[in-house]
This record gives sequence, structure tokens and C-alpha cells, in this order.
Amino acid sequence: MRSFDSLSEREILALAIQSEEEDGRIYGDIEESLRQTYPATADLFKNMQKEESDHRRRLMERYREKFGDHLPMIRRQDVKGFSARRPIWLMQPVNPNAARRLAESMEAETRQFYLRSAKRTTDVAVRELLVDLAEAERHHEQMAETMEANIGPQTRKEEEETRRRLFVLQIVQPGLAGLMDGSVSTLAPLFAVAFAQIRAGQNDHWLPFKVGLAASAGAGISMGFAEALSDDGSLTGRGHPWLRGVVCGLMTTLGGIGHTLPYLVPNVRTATEVAIAIVLIELAAISWIRHRYMDSPWLSASVQVMVGGILVFLTGMLIGSS
Repeated sequence: MRSFDSLSEREILALAIQSEEEDGRIYGDIEESLRQTYPATADLFKNMQKEESDHRRRLMERYREKFGDHLPMIRRQDVKGFSARRPIWLMQPVNPNAARRLAESMEAETRQFYLRSAKRTTDVAVRELLVDLAEAERHHEQMAETMEANIGPQTRKEEEETRRRLFVLQIVQPGLAGLMDGSVSTLAPLFAVAFAQIRAGQNDHWLPFKVGLAASAGAGISMGFAEALSDDGSLTGRGHPWLRGVVCGLMTTLGGIGHTLPYLVPNVRTATEVAIAIVLIELAAISWIRHRYMDSPWLSASVQVMVGGILVFLTGMLIGSS
């Protein structure tokens, strides 16, 4: 890496041109990433991209006048003192608040670069251009700082609604599907073993615990892969498939573990009574989540979940007691 003080005037201009091109592409990537879900914020970054393109054009014109057409490849990462900027494609999905903070830091750094560069140049025309660009970057920095405040109430409302919709699609839906499957599907094998123990007069509490643990883990793995492979999210907007898969798998396992843990209690009958109480709590929690995030009527959500849970519970009890 080279130190900034070792750069010639030609190298400083080349670095400025490359930097403006990089900044413009970053703003373009942000605009593209936000276009579908946050169109108003995307328009702001599109305008910033156009201005960065104009800065590059002005710098390139001055460079050609002094040094010709050949532009040496000098980038920020080649010079000490610049912070590394992660590509936008590594930051997906892009959060509009994070994008605005990124723009603010980018403009502040670029302004400092132009001010330092102006002190290093001997050409009056080049110095004047760099000072003008520093002032333009100061304006951009202020715009980035006030971008949040400049967003109108309607746009802010739309952004909040979009965030809620994405949260429901990417986290709540797969998590709820996993929690329902884990809570309900593990009831039958767990309680079948527990009631078989009680009917036979045995008290091996480890047996239902192991069955519940295996059923929970197996269901979590199965549901996780099923969710991750269901769709890649490109058309549905449901986000990264493996994120959904992890959420779904973990919630499935959690749903089954909840009523499995009571069987760590040495008495199978007592553990079963506690497990039944926990199942009722789990079903009530699922009903509340469906009502809160899926806009299901409270009574309808409760009846659907409770009926399904009770049927599976009775299945396990009847098989274990037979």
C-alpha cells in the first residue's frame, strides 16, 4: 500500500476518479436493492448516483486536459488511510436505515479526501475543482444526515409497513410453521410412550424424554430443510431460503422440546401433568402469534390450533393406553 502523501497529482486525480465511480456504483446497487420494497428511498440514492457520475465526469475532463486518456488503476484499498467498503451484494437484504448511515460515512470520508487533495495540488484549476467537489460532498453529507428527517410521513408509513411485511414473510411465517409442527407433531409419540408407561405401572422417565428429544430434533431437521428448499425467495420476497430454514428448524425443535423437558422429573405421572400444562401454554402462544401477525380472528385462531392439538394428544393417549 502507498501512503497518501506519496501520491503525485496525477495519481490523486486518478484515485478521485476511481473513487467517484465506486461510490456511484455503490449508490446504484443500493438503489436497485431498495427499489422494489422502498421506492421513495431508492429515488434518493438514484439522485446521489447521478451526482457522483457528474463528479467523475468533471474530474475526468480535467485529467484528460493535463495527463491524456490513460487512467492508472489506483483504488482506495491501494492507499493507506481509507476504510474498506463492503460490496452491497454482501449486505443483502439492504436495510434503508443502514444504507442512509453508510451514505453519510461515505460522503464524510470523500469530503476529507478532497480537502486533503486540494492542499497537495499545485495546479490552480485542479485545486479549484477539488474544493468545489469537497463542498458538493459536504452538501451530500448533510443530505445523508437529514435523509431520515426529509422522508415524508407517508413514505415513513410505507417503509414501516414494508418492514412489517418482510418480518412476517421471512421470520414469523417460517417460525410459526415450525412452532406449530414441533408443538403438535411430537405430541402423539411422546404421550403414547408416557401413557404406556403409566398404564404398565412403570416409571422410566428417560424413555419418554428420549422419544420427545428425538422427535423434536428430527422434526426440526426435516422442517428446516423443507422450508429452505421450498423456494429461493426471488419471486415471493420471502428472503434468503437458508435463513427461513434455520428459523423454521429451530422453532420446530423448540416447539417439541417445551413439553419434553418435564420428563427430566423422575415421576412419569407428575411429568405428564406438567407436560400437558405446557402444551396448553404452547397452543395458546401459537394462537396469539396467528392473531397478532397473521391477522387471524382470535377465536378462529384459537379453535383451529386447539382442536388440532387436542386431536393429536388424544391420538397419542389412546395408542399409549391401548
